[in-house]
Amino acid sequence: MKYNFLLLLLVSCKVFSQQERLDSLFAAQKDFSGVILIAENGKPIYHKAFGYREFETQIPLQKTDIFELASVSKQFTAMIIMMLKEKGKLSYDDPISKYLQIPYKGITIRHLLTHTSGLPDYQDIMDKYWDKSKVAGNPDCIEYLNKYAPPKHFEPGEKYEYSNTGYMLLASIAEKANGKDFIELCRKWIFRKLKMKSTDIRTLEEKKATKNFAIGYIYVEEKSKYIRADSFPSSNYTIWLGNRKGPGRISSTAADLLKWNKALYTNKLVKQTTLQEAFTPMKLNDGSFSNYGFGWVLRTDPKFGKIVWHNGDNPGYKTQIIRYIDKKKTMIILNNNAHRDFNSIIKQLEAML
Repeated sequence: MKYNFLLLLLVSCKVFSQQERLDSLFAAQKDFSGVILIAENGKPIYHKAFGYREFETQIPLQKTDIFELASVSKQFTAMIIMMLKEKGKLSYDDPISKYLQIPYKGITIRHLLTHTSGLPDYQDIMDKYWDKSKVAGNPDCIEYLNKYAPPKHFEPGEKYEYSNTGYMLLASIAEKANGKDFIELCRKWIFRKLKMKSTDIRTLEEKKATKNFAIGYIYVEEKSKYIRADSFPSSNYTIWLGNRKGPGRISSTAADLLKWNKALYTNKLVKQTTLQEAFTPMKLNDGSFSNYGFGWVLRTDPKFGKIVWHNGDNPGYKTQIIRYIDKKKTMIILNNNAHRDFNSIIKQLEAML
């Protein structure tokens, strides 16, 4: 009995000390605005909000506030593809020409999932030719990809090169394979199933109507202050590409992302054997391996073992989810002022785990 009490006391002191160190870290980052959630075995051990939901009125951020996830969304797109594969609706090695007409040959769904397709960046094409007074969606992006058809960067499977184009196409392939809208698939198969009540793929209007939506800010040197990212519509692609699906656009809370993380340790969405392929590096044409699976960056660490993670970067936002699989630890960072020391903060947080 005495031993158990002492053990509990030691654990409590360790947790308290860790929380103090984490608080000190963010006290030193006075202009950091965001929500931090650190969990062990699916339970939060640190969950706090810092900064502002709106800088002009200095409305404080709450832990329940909703953030744009940016490219953290890609893991959900990959999950929809894996679910469709389990349902027999598609194969990873299907050519994309089976579902979509684009002017590039020899590319498979697997190439899209692993960023090894060699496809040019659709965003560059849209930036150059799209009328930015209009809001584009996937059909528009695919139309312009066909219309202007810049050359491939390399042959499929030759190397890894991060590709938003690939994940935009994956969402459209999911629609073709199942005959339903990608957004509805995400809602029905993932968000509602996991009771992620604050998570959705929202239109620009829906975001504005969501009271607890954390607005993204950019620091403007000339004015020495943070300005709303949506004050710069021509350079803010999230506005004129506001209807695209696949590479981004999911918005969520840290608590909802923890629900997602917990589900990935179960068979609730897909079998663990299916999920393991998402956490397996892609073998390239020359026999070497990339460090990317299906919607996840992969690494192995001497201290933590197997780690899968992904970051997101939209005007005004920086986000990251890191899953220390072997240690059953998770770190979620949602930031709405594109903090200049974001990566440094993550390294410091990781050192405290």
